[in-house]
Amino acid sequence: MADIRALVLNCTLKRSPAPSSSEVLGQEVLDALGEQGVTGEQIRVVDHDVRFGVSTDEGDGDAWPQIHAKLMAAQILVIATPIWLGQPSSVCKMVLERLDAQLSETDDQGRLLTYGKVAAVAVVGNEDGAHHTIGQVQQALNEVGFTCPASGATYWVGEALQKTDYIDARPKPDTTGRTTQALALNSAHLARLLTEQPYPPPDTRDAATGQRSG
Repeated sequence: MADIRALVLNCTLKRSPAPSSSEVLGQEVLDALGEQGVTGEQIRVVDHDVRFGVSTDEGDGDAWPQIHAKLMAAQILVIATPIWLGQPSSVCKMVLERLDAQLSETDDQGRLLTYGKVAAVAVVGNEDGAHHTIGQVQQALNEVGFTCPASGATYWVGEALQKTDYIDARPKPDTTGRTTQALALNSAHLARLLTEQPYPPPDTRDAATGQRSG
């Protein structure tokens, strides 16, 4: 089987070494992927000097190019984000904005470089909003070329106005564990399929004549 690597981008607002529920769920995703023969690592984005922008390199010491290189070396991208005000974190939104640059990066056959890469989402929060957050992130990732698998998201939210974070939840809910396992199984399976059989290049036939151009 093809060797598959995963990268988890932890979009917590907290710098290390502060505890992060997003990091805990992100690690659980990595552990589940490991059971499927996938290796990987987690990066806490806020620990790096990632600049705002929509290019691959914003210059002046921007840390995104190093993260981008690891992303491009991986076949599975997992965005782990907390919910704030019912939305993905500002760090998550910055990451998605930086991924906008992928729309202009193609291979020699005209395919986006993210074609063939799988994307999944892990969400934590103290109130409702997980489905909304997952929908926002998955749509953005799909738009820039990633493929989202069936059951490609896992999440945990506590009751409204409660103070318990996922990092402190005991025992861990079986429902989150099951969705994490499904995410890992389907992501690894889809990544192997796309590695072995990539998407075809764009159809270059002229719409009027039916003849191939170029």
